[in-house]
Amino acid sequence: MKVGFHTFGCKLNQFETEALASALRSQGCFIVTAEQPADAYVVNTCTVTAKADHKARALVRSLARLHPGSTVVVTGCSAQVEARRLAALGRNVVVVPQDRKDRLLDLPRLIAAEGDLPGSFVREVSRSGASDPFALRAGSSSFHARAFLKIQDGCDGACAYCRVPLARGGSVCLDVEEVIRRATHLEASGFREIVLTGVNVSRYQSHGVDLGKLLRAVLSATVRARLRISSLEPEAVSQALAAELAHPRVCPHFHLPVQSGSDEVLRGMRRRYTSTRVREAVSTLKQVKPDPFVACDLMTGYPGEGAAEFDLTRALVEEAGFAALHVFPFSPRPGTPAASLLPRGVRAHASGP
Repeated sequence: MKVGFHTFGCKLNQFETEALASALRSQGCFIVTAEQPADAYVVNTCTVTAKADHKARALVRSLARLHPGSTVVVTGCSAQVEARRLAALGRNVVVVPQDRKDRLLDLPRLIAAEGDLPGSFVREVSRSGASDPFALRAGSSSFHARAFLKIQDGCDGACAYCRVPLARGGSVCLDVEEVIRRATHLEASGFREIVLTGVNVSRYQSHGVDLGKLLRAVLSATVRARLRISSLEPEAVSQALAAELAHPRVCPHFHLPVQSGSDEVLRGMRRRYTSTRVREAVSTLKQVKPDPFVACDLMTGYPGEGAAEFDLTRALVEEAGFAALHVFPFSPRPGTPAASLLPRGVRAHASGP
């Protein structure tokens, strides 16, 4: 049986795709990309922007039309908040919400069973019982040279523009001892680099262990594997964390979701820091490693942003000297406070085509 995968979105989604592919391979499946013929396709979606939603719908619609004899499984964050819209894209489309993603571990058994696979999936996904957000774990890698280790999921933040808490719920963390077990297993499996990932890894907390202490514990338990942090919130970059980031086996690559250089815009976004705190975080990270790679996310066109606010962001970028910028336009997401800031006609089309 061949299963084709396509992933939209963040490193956490990439990890979950790798984990699903690893589990299905261990059950005898052949893993391919979505561009190749397959018995089933898994599309792991993102709902951060309307464009991400639109791209996912376009791919699902195309796969359902081009491969009518195959099952197209849609999962991820968009599947959590747009289930009906996605399910309507084809008779062979099955939606597995984000909070039931681990049910995909049963994919080979369901495909091998007689009867209607979409119907079987609907019944399987509807089973009672909460899903374990850390049930997925990658023992091998199909699409990346690095290993991904999910240490956290969900978010307790209330950023006005963000739909992720609606899709993934509140923050939960993998127990520190289990993080260590998984990290040492990945190193023993031959991986030379491990990416610690989550929705907001800066908020990691387990039995009094924060992200800095977790780094220290994982570095002590491993021998040669390098550690990479997927992303760091600016307000979380403390001197205590910096001391752990300075370890030779922590990669000199840091990413900050900055969003804006205007304090007024940041307040409107309900972010937990100021532009001054961003500058302090960048300065701290540049002292941690010689010539580190410090990148950031920036959002433009947020409601209330004008030329003056944009110029403040540009000034911050020039002063900080970021090595790379991920710049994207504000995307009004249904169900978020920021969507209500738009004129009614624009708001009606917030979810995109």
